[in-house]
Amino acid sequence: MCGIAGIVDLRGVAEIDERLLRNMTDALTHRGPDECGYHREPGVGFGHRRLSIIDLASGQQPMASDDRRCWLTYNCEIYNYQELRTELEAAGYSFRTHSDTEVLLKSWLHWQEDCVRRLRGMFAFAVWDAARETLFLARDHLGVKPLYFAGLADGRVLFASELKSLMLCPEVGRDIDPLAVEEYFSYGYVPEPRTIYTSVAKLAPGHSLCLRRGQALQTPRQYWDVPFRLDSKLGMADAAEQLLTRTREAVRSQMVSEVPLGAFLSGGVDSSAVVAMMAGLQSTPVNTCSIGFDVAGFDESSYAAEIAQRFGTTHHTRQVSPDDFALVDKLIDLYDEPYADSSALPTYRVCELARERVTVALSGDGGDENHAGYRRYKLHMAEEKIRSLLPLNVRRAVFGPLGALYPKADWAPRVFRAKTTFQSLARDSVAAYFHTISIFSDDLRAKLFSPAFRRDLQGYTAVEVLRRHAAASPTDDALSLVQYLDLKTYLPGDILTKVDRASMAHALEVRVPLLDHELVEWTSSLPSALKLHHGEGKFLFKKCLEPHLPEHILYRPKMGFAVPLAKWFRGALRERIESVVMGERLRATGYFNESFLRHLTEAHHSGRRDYSALLWTLMMFDAFLGKAGVR
Repeated sequence: MCGIAGIVDLRGVAEIDERLLRNMTDALTHRGPDECGYHREPGVGFGHRRLSIIDLASGQQPMASDDRRCWLTYNCEIYNYQELRTELEAAGYSFRTHSDTEVLLKSWLHWQEDCVRRLRGMFAFAVWDAARETLFLARDHLGVKPLYFAGLADGRVLFASELKSLMLCPEVGRDIDPLAVEEYFSYGYVPEPRTIYTSVAKLAPGHSLCLRRGQALQTPRQYWDVPFRLDSKLGMADAAEQLLTRTREAVRSQMVSEVPLGAFLSGGVDSSAVVAMMAGLQSTPVNTCSIGFDVAGFDESSYAAEIAQRFGTTHHTRQVSPDDFALVDKLIDLYDEPYADSSALPTYRVCELARERVTVALSGDGGDENHAGYRRYKLHMAEEKIRSLLPLNVRRAVFGPLGALYPKADWAPRVFRAKTTFQSLARDSVAAYFHTISIFSDDLRAKLFSPAFRRDLQGYTAVEVLRRHAAASPTDDALSLVQYLDLKTYLPGDILTKVDRASMAHALEVRVPLLDHELVEWTSSLPSALKLHHGEGKFLFKKCLEPHLPEHILYRPKMGFAVPLAKWFRGALRERIESVVMGERLRATGYFNESFLRHLTEAHHSGRRDYSALLWTLMMFDAFLGKAGVR
C-alpha cells in the first residue's frame, strides 16, 4: 500500500508550502518506503509514498492524465482494475502503463464521482481536476484504508493517510474534542467521522467528498452501505455452496501481486478459511505466519500449526512472552490518537514476522461482523427475546433496581454474573448493546469523569454514535442491526485501524478478502437464522467449510487475540500503571475524578476486581497526552 498527503487552496491559487508538503509526505515513509513523488501547481500540492505491489516499473504517483489537467494520489488496490480497463478501452481510452493507478485515474475522467461505485478493492484517494477546479476524496466501502482531512480558515484543505501528517501544519488546531474523549472511554477508540481533535475529521467508510474552488465546503456523501435486505430465498445447502464459491472468488481476486504474498494464520475459523482457499488456488505452498504466547489461555499456535500442516504451508511462528510489553510506548506513535485495543501488541508482532517473508498478507478480519461470530451476538439475542415480551417501562421498573442492587461478580463463573444482564434488560436494544460493548459503562464513566468535564459534555453520551447509525440502518432485524452497528463502528474504528497501522509500520500490505464488498452485500441478504443458529455463530460459514477444515477447529470456543493485561498490571507493569493513573498528566486535564482513579488501581492490585481493560485505556490516553504535548 501507500501513503498520501495533500494541500489544496479552495479559495484561490496561493502558493503551496513545499516544505510542509514534503514534511507531511515524509511522515508517511513507513507506509511507502519504495518511492516518493510530488506534484505542485498554483493552489495545489499532492504527495505520495509508494509501496510497490503491481506494475513495479511504471505505477509512480502522483499520476497525471494525458493532458495533465487531472492528478491522482492514492493508497489502494483495485482488484477489478483489469475488467475496468477493458471497459474503458472500449470507451476509447488508451493506457500507457499496466497499473491500477492509471485505471483509477481514467475511471474518474469517465465516470466522475460515480467512479467509486465501480471499484472493488480497498482504497483512499484524492483527485485534483483542474478543468473543474475540483478536489475529490474517497474512501473504500468498509473502511479498510484510512483518510483524514481538515479545512483551515484561509480556505486550504489538507488530507493525509494518517493524522500525524496533518498535525505537522501549525494552523491545524490542537484542541481536544470532549465528545471524542467521552467516545474513547466508551469504545476504546474514537469512531468515525470524529477524531480526538476538533479540527480534523476522518472520511467515513463508503463516503466521498467533492470540493469545488470558490464554493462553500460540502459534507461527505455516502455512495455505499451494507444493504441487509434479508431477501435471499436460498435453502441452507444452496446458500452454503454459494458462500463457499463467493469466498473463494474473493480470496482469488485479492491474490494478484508482483511481490511475495502470504497469510496470517491464527488457527481460528476466519484465517483458516482464507488459508484453505489460498492453498486451493496456487500451486506453491502458502507462506503463513502466526504468533504464540507462553500462557496457555492466550495461545492458539497449536491450532495454527495443525492448519499449516493440513494445507502444506510454509509456516512461521514467533513466540511472544507474556512480558512482551516493550511496544507500549510505540503504540501511540502508530495510532496518533487514543487507541485502547491491547491486541495491537501481538498484531504488530505478527506483521513484523510476516514482513520478513512477504510484502502482501491476507487476513481473516471481518468474518465475525459479516457472519455473526461474536459471542456477544448470542447474548444480545437472548436478551432480545425477553425485551420483546415486556414493554420498556416495565423492564425499567423491574430490571433497573435489580441491576443497581445485584453485586458485581467478576470473580464468579460467567453464568452467575447477572448484574450486566439486568442492566441491559432495563434498556432499549441500542442502549443495551452499547452497555454490552462499552469499556467504561455509563455508571463507571459517571464516576471516572470530574463534574467539570461532565458539564463540558452538556449531556452528550457515546451511545449517540450507535443511535445515529441505527437511525440510518436499512434493517430492524435484531441480529442484523447489531451486525450493522459493528460494521459501521467497531470494524473500521478498531479492527481495521489496528491492522492498518501495525502492518504499515512494517511496510506490509494486508488484504481482507472476507470484507470484499460484493461478498458482504450477498451475505447481508441471508436470513439471520443462517448466521446465528441455536446459539452457534457463523453457522452457515462453518457449514460450508466442513469439507475443508476439521470439526474441532470450526466448533472450538473462540479465543480472540488477547494479551494478559491483568497479570501485567499486578506484576511487571504495576508501578508504571500506578504512576500513570495517579500522575500529573491525567490530573492536569481536569477530566478525571482522582479518587476513582485511585480506586481503580487499588481494587485491581488487591485482586478484588479485574480493571485491567480500564487501566489500559487510561494508560493509552496518558501516552497520547504525552506524545501530543498536552498537559
